[in-house]
Amino acid sequence: MNEKISSELQLNINKLNQTLFVDKNYDLKYRTLYVGGKDVCIYFIDGFLDDHTMEKLMEIFIRIRKEDMPEEAHEFSKRYIPYGSVNLTDDYEQITTSILSGISALFIDGYARAFLLDCRNYPMRGVEEPEKDRVLRGSRDGFVETVAMNTALIRRRIRSPELVMEMLMVGESSKTTVVIAYLDSRVDHEFLDELRKRIEDIEVDSLTMNSQSLAECLYQYSWYNPFPKYKFSERPDTAAACILEGNIVILVDNSPSAMITPSSVFDIIEEADDYYFPPVTGSYLRLTKFLVNFVSLALTPVWLLLMQNSVLVPDWLHFIMIQETVNVPLIFQFFILEIAIDGLHLAAVNTPTMLSTPLSIMAALVMGDLSVSSGWFNSEVMLYMAFVAIANYSQPNFELAYAFKFMRMITLVLTAVFNVWGFIIGWIITILAIVFNKTIAGKSYLYPLFPFNPRQFLKRFIRVRLPHNDKGVR
Repeated sequence: MNEKISSELQLNINKLNQTLFVDKNYDLKYRTLYVGGKDVCIYFIDGFLDDHTMEKLMEIFIRIRKEDMPEEAHEFSKRYIPYGSVNLTDDYEQITTSILSGISALFIDGYARAFLLDCRNYPMRGVEEPEKDRVLRGSRDGFVETVAMNTALIRRRIRSPELVMEMLMVGESSKTTVVIAYLDSRVDHEFLDELRKRIEDIEVDSLTMNSQSLAECLYQYSWYNPFPKYKFSERPDTAAACILEGNIVILVDNSPSAMITPSSVFDIIEEADDYYFPPVTGSYLRLTKFLVNFVSLALTPVWLLLMQNSVLVPDWLHFIMIQETVNVPLIFQFFILEIAIDGLHLAAVNTPTMLSTPLSIMAALVMGDLSVSSGWFNSEVMLYMAFVAIANYSQPNFELAYAFKFMRMITLVLTAVFNVWGFIIGWIITILAIVFNKTIAGKSYLYPLFPFNPRQFLKRFIRVRLPHNDKGVR
């Protein structure tokens, strides 16, 4: 049974000071006042409080006369708290959680309920375009680390009464706010109920890594299958479009990424630029992306197979043969370059902006002519790996790009060891990893290819005219 607060103000103050360690926390403040002939105390966190709103409330409180003081808490709320969101509660745990969330708690001697005043002023950055999800044309705003702002960005795009934003709390210590956003008339309610129950049943101390921690709690991944089950996006227009198609968007406080579910592999490959151009241009960009992804997965294993079986190379393709001496086995060259590319990526992330140009010059020198002239790498290997590296960045989804990378590396190893049979086994493993993967809803990862839906499948490759009335519920 939840513990209730007392109607005696001093008892509440003593208990809260002990629970919240007020004497140790410099940012957790409380202030005692005399309002309408009664002692009053307000708790707040310095840094969350909206000073302007609180100043207006204080101006009202100091004008209250003793004879005007209501007997009931709800009457006081109606008469004298016109600003902000107000909630009356006597639940001690709810009060402490609200204070630690930045909500101000007002206690009045004689009232057995506290006033929770949502006068928060969130510290946050601007809604600038996200670095990863850039577009050539379209909106330039992006999600931030404040969940209230993120829900507002979606509300701005979907002004429908059917848009629902459910709030849940996850984490024994962190009490992290998680919001489930969906369109009530288009969502799969059976999956929605299951997802809500999964979130409510999560037993974890805190969501340390925000969205990723929640993703791992919601679904126990098979460690050997790298293909992602969620689509992550930092763009509110993408999230709004997915909600309109019947998907569920999960927003986690302190995370600028929205989790979109359920998501098939075709959903994950899609990006906003496909829809910000006319149908012909959008279709071309989409087909180019599919082709580049496929070539990046197949190019190096196919070339390695041809180098190991030169008799399979037709005369018109003899120019792809290695002309220089091979000092390092080809499979080792590929693996060294795969790791080196990731190392350069990590270096670019951790390099200060002022040093990014020198890093680029050093990478071009070391990974360019010097690496070939030193005898470590052949120029053909460098060429194909350069294409693969560029192709990886054409994939907007980071997790899917690395899933393709792991499948490519497995196929390379099998091809180097078992030749033709290894190449075939590598592709079988890749296909099985995709086919036997499931969305978080338990549906096919290859929808609309399996189960086959001709109209939806065609739309994955050919960008149709907008707007359309397809609800897209899966």
